[in-house]
Amino acid sequence: MMNTMSTKTTVAIAVPLETELVERIRAVDPSVTVLYEPDLLPPERFPADHSGDPDFRRTPEQEERYWDMLNKAEVLYGFPNESPAGLARIAGSNPRLEWIHAMAAGAGGAVKASGLDAATLQKFKITTSAGVHALPLAEFAALGILNGFKRSAELAQDQAAKLWPELRTPTRLVNGSRLVVTGLGEIGLETARIARALGMRVSGTKRTVEKIDGIEQVTDNDGLAGLLSTADAVVNTLPGTPYTEKLFGRDAFAAMKPGTVFVNVGRGTVVDEEALLEALGNGQVSYACLDVFAVEPLPQDSPLWTHPRVMVSPHTSALSAAENRLIAERFCSNLRTHLDGGELPHLVDTVHFY
Repeated sequence: MMNTMSTKTTVAIAVPLETELVERIRAVDPSVTVLYEPDLLPPERFPADHSGDPDFRRTPEQEERYWDMLNKAEVLYGFPNESPAGLARIAGSNPRLEWIHAMAAGAGGAVKASGLDAATLQKFKITTSAGVHALPLAEFAALGILNGFKRSAELAQDQAAKLWPELRTPTRLVNGSRLVVTGLGEIGLETARIARALGMRVSGTKRTVEKIDGIEQVTDNDGLAGLLSTADAVVNTLPGTPYTEKLFGRDAFAAMKPGTVFVNVGRGTVVDEEALLEALGNGQVSYACLDVFAVEPLPQDSPLWTHPRVMVSPHTSALSAAENRLIAERFCSNLRTHLDGGELPHLVDTVHFY
């Protein structure tokens, strides 16, 4: 149903956000009331710290005020307490809830972890911030490719040892090499754009196979092995779903050319980490740049921490100083669409949870 100017919409800010960005949300339309009580929200430790300081505690009176504020809103900016438990609680306590905008690009895992049943999830919409993180993730993927091709890990080891090798080892040219991107969504396409600017030839996978400008070959996961056999580098951007779990296992790594550079900016569950370590050991993978892991934080006893040809990034490659502004701008655009009765983009698939 299309909202009109006479219809009032209440938005509650459930996560930390700068005052000036809250004012941008207020400015979207005179019919919008924004509930924002910063004393009820944990302070940010760094830009776009949506969970805030873990030591923050509300008093019982503040806790009551927080949930009372959220229960007055039709629209929420962020999951309550930025947690699956908060999502589950608000779904049960707020019958007027129409839409929640998640801070994450891949909010499906949190929605699944909330334990909400299908009937409850049909009562309101959940959108993600997909696309907001595409550029920093794509830049990180390019870093991983370049690290692998230019032997940055070996150079760092030689520098630490103050070693000037007698024989100089040549590096590989990125220009003219072949890249496979699994998941040609917004992140994957931005990765492809940067890769093409470096002179790479790009192919990739997509659930719906279709021609994409600038992409040499598009296939679904059934055709992945064929693509991998030609790749010099592989970047995974896929979300974690039952259909992508351990997609990169022994068979996938065996299908790669020896010396392939592997980058993961999607979700850690897409990769069988034991199989990756085997591929690093037998030379199928020459270098791995990983921002995500099957278990996070990465366990202290994981061999990935100390592997000489692995870069471990603590799931931070999407972060940038501009993130809050970009998410708020995306939310404002979505809010305008919501008020006009349009279809919201980047809805969470509550069946496959991505």
